[in-house]
Amino acid sequence: MKKQGILYGIADRKLGDEKILEALSSGLDMIQLREKDLTSAEYLRDAMWLREQTRKSGTLFLVNDRLDIALACGADGVHLGQSDIPVAAAREITERMGLKNFIIGATAKTAEQARRACEEGADYLGSGAWYATSTKPDATLIEDGTYLEILKAAPIPNVAIGGLTARNCSRPLQLGAGGIAVAGGIFQAASVSEAVRAFKEILERESHKRSGNIRSPQK
Repeated sequence: MKKQGILYGIADRKLGDEKILEALSSGLDMIQLREKDLTSAEYLRDAMWLREQTRKSGTLFLVNDRLDIALACGADGVHLGQSDIPVAAAREITERMGLKNFIIGATAKTAEQARRACEEGADYLGSGAWYATSTKPDATLIEDGTYLEILKAAPIPNVAIGGLTARNCSRPLQLGAGGIAVAGGIFQAASVSEAVRAFKEILERESHKRSGNIRSPQK
């Protein structure tokens, strides 16, 4: 996976397959299937569908929470929350299966969680929430200082998540985020492809700023 400038979509098929397909064709780097209140059979069905679509688009595909579903559908990885199977256990299982390139992401809301996930073999972290979001209305908002501590504790890519839009996503990027994870900001936009393009432009601009290679405005 990329280390910087990551645009990571978080999808639910209830939002509409057409929107997911439009996002994939617009150039997402990664997409995560995150669905709630489904049976395991239903979750696997949806994961198999999205696995097939991401093969066509060349997009990395991860499953939220469920390592079993991720393995069963042949996903590129899994994203684990604090109440899911530990990162160390997931890494042991996947290595035992010979899946050396299997991506394991982990949620980290504190420096200690970040340090532990990194030590256990996580490939990237997701930290937030940055702003209020309808998908997780009870989430505690992260403070800039806490985020900087997380980044310092774990030298692996960190994807900012939670209520991010094209208008507010520069904040975590300027602090050092390796990318942004977006659900409603993409899949509930009037135009999915326009939203993806706007996020990609911001990611590119912030990446150039960080490297000191700021482009001059075109005349």
